[in-house]
Amino acid sequence: MPYLSRIRINPLRTASRTLLASPRALHAQVQGGVPTLPNESRTLWRLDADNPHRPELFVLTAGKPDWTHLVEQAGWPGADGEHYAVRDYAPLLGQLAQGREFAFRLTANPVQNTNRPDKPTERQQERLDGGTRRSFRLGHRTAASQLGWFLTRTARWGFDVPAASHLDGTRDDQDEPPRDVRISTRRRHSFGKPTRASKEDRVIMHMVTFEGKLRVTDPSLLTQRLLAGIGPSKAYGCGLLTLAPVPAKA
Repeated sequence: MPYLSRIRINPLRTASRTLLASPRALHAQVQGGVPTLPNESRTLWRLDADNPHRPELFVLTAGKPDWTHLVEQAGWPGADGEHYAVRDYAPLLGQLAQGREFAFRLTANPVQNTNRPDKPTERQQERLDGGTRRSFRLGHRTAASQLGWFLTRTARWGFDVPAASHLDGTRDDQDEPPRDVRISTRRRHSFGKPTRASKEDRVIMHMVTFEGKLRVTDPSLLTQRLLAGIGPSKAYGCGLLTLAPVPAKA
């Protein structure tokens, strides 16, 4: 049974500052709350730091987790209030129906596969000179290409993004109305893998947070993406798509 958790993070504590700066360190703490081994089930997580004074960690787990260790290290263990919440995810999945609309948020790592990188690294150039036929996975770096990556894949994820009603009358250069989606944050991360020290073994990813409105086109496909995640770098806080009721109009 899947569960969605929300954990409050205290940004003023020393351990918190390490976790907020390092997707690899936060991944380890997330795995510490799940009793199953990492290769036995997929765990998705996302750090929402819209409010730097009250960042929140969202985690989707296959089984019921325990976040006591995170509260003790990076929360307010002695304070009043709900330090974390764990909710059964099944009721949300049961609400997915074709045509239904939800507000959404997704942090992802948009990438592309290419055989001809514009600016190959030294190691990539060595592979090219050696006649390799394997493609390279490269991150999209501009907001336009990152948004294009998202919008061209929604059908395979079981939803589309309707036109933004508040932008009626606006058209792009293709005479298409703008979709109801925006990029709220973009951030580049670079860090080394354990036991590896060379520059070529570093993880480099461009994390992008998309927000907006979606309309369900295939409940089965969308359920798969909600549970399995979207795009690469899932271990480092990418891929968790969350849904919420569409806010009522003022």
